[in-house]
Amino acid sequence: MMNEDWSLQLLDWMKQGKLLQAVLSQPRRKDGSVAAKVEVKAIMLRQQLHFQFITYKNNQVFHDNIVAEQAEEKLVTMIEEHYRQVLFQTTEQKVQLFLSKKGKPLMRVLEQTKKPTSSLEHNRTKKRIFPEGEPISFLVELGIMSKEGKIFAKKQDKYRQINRFLEMVADTLPALPPNKPLTIVDFGCGKSYLTFALYYMLTEVHGRQVTMVGLDLKVDVIEHCEQLARQLNYEGLRFLVGDIAQYNDLEQVDMVVTLHACDTATDAALAKAVQWGASVIMSVPCCQHQLFKQLENANLTPLLSHGLLKERFTALVTDAARSHLLQTVGYKVQMLEFIDLEHTPKNIMIRATKVENSGISKQKWEEYLCYKETLHIEPALEQMLNI
Repeated sequence: MMNEDWSLQLLDWMKQGKLLQAVLSQPRRKDGSVAAKVEVKAIMLRQQLHFQFITYKNNQVFHDNIVAEQAEEKLVTMIEEHYRQVLFQTTEQKVQLFLSKKGKPLMRVLEQTKKPTSSLEHNRTKKRIFPEGEPISFLVELGIMSKEGKIFAKKQDKYRQINRFLEMVADTLPALPPNKPLTIVDFGCGKSYLTFALYYMLTEVHGRQVTMVGLDLKVDVIEHCEQLARQLNYEGLRFLVGDIAQYNDLEQVDMVVTLHACDTATDAALAKAVQWGASVIMSVPCCQHQLFKQLENANLTPLLSHGLLKERFTALVTDAARSHLLQTVGYKVQMLEFIDLEHTPKNIMIRATKVENSGISKQKWEEYLCYKETLHIEPALEQMLNI
C-alpha cells in the first residue's frame, strides 16, 4: 500500500525519468465521450524525452507525442477527470491506482514478474513498429487486422513486410531534413499498404508534417486508395494516376519510394529522385529485362548460356549498376534483403541516403565505366542521369 499523494508520486516519477508506461482504463463516463483506454509510453525523439499518448476510441487508434514537461500536466488531468484505474510501470516497480467515484485513491505495488528496463534504451531496440494487439485504423480498413488488433492468418506475411519496411525506413530518419515539412513520393504504389504505413509512422508516431503522393497507372486502385485516405482523414496523403517518367508536379522531394516498379520504371524513379535531390531513396526493383540481351562476356559463357541463370545474373548486374551510379552522384547505398527469399525472389532493396556537400565521385565513375565495359552493357539509369 502506498499512502503518498498519487499525483505527486506520478510527477516525481516523470521528472526523474522513471515512468516507462501508464495504462488508463475504466472511464468515469460510459457515454462514449471518453476513450476506453489510453496508453502512455516514454520515448526518445530527437534526443529528447517525450511521452506518446496512444488513444483507443471508436475502433480507432490515435498517437500524440508530447514533450515531457507538457505531458506531466496532461496525464494528471486525464486521470483526475476521466479515469478510475491506472497501471503504472516504472523503472523499479509496477503500481496500480484505483480512484473511487469521489476521487479517493487506492494505490498499491504489484508483484514484479520481471525486472523492468532501467532506462529508455528499450525504445531503441528492434521491435515491430505496429505491434499486434493494438488496432490501427488503416490496417483494419485494408483487411490486415481485426477491429480488436488481431492480425488475420492470411495476412501475416504482409504484416511482417510492413513492419520490415518501416524498420528500414526508421534507420534513414536522421538523413531527412529535421525542421521542415517532408515531401514524399511513392512511385508505383499499387494497393498502397506500405504507403499508408509510412504516412502513419511519420505523422502519428514521429509527429512529422508530411505531404505524400502515391502514383500508379491503375485507375481503380488509385480511386480506392484516395477514398480510403479521405475516410481516414489523412490530409497530407493523396493518390494520383500517372506514369513515373512523366510526373513533373514537384520541384523538390525529400524521400522517394519505389517498390516493384517494373524494369526501367525503377530507373526512371531513381533518376527523378536524384533530380529532386531526395535525401532518402527506398527502391525494390522488379523484372530487370533491359540488360538481358546486352550482356556479353566470353569468359562468362558457362553462366550466360543458360537462360534461367542469365536472367538471375542480369538482375544482379542491373542493381549493381544502379547502386554504383547512385554512389557516383553522391549517395551512400546499402543493398538489403527486403523479404525472406522463401516468399519472393524480388527481395533486394536499394536504400540510399544523400551525402551532404558531395559532388560527382570520379573514382566511382571510373569503377562504373570499367564494370559496364566488361559486360558490354548500357544501363538505362546512366542515360537518364546524363552524367
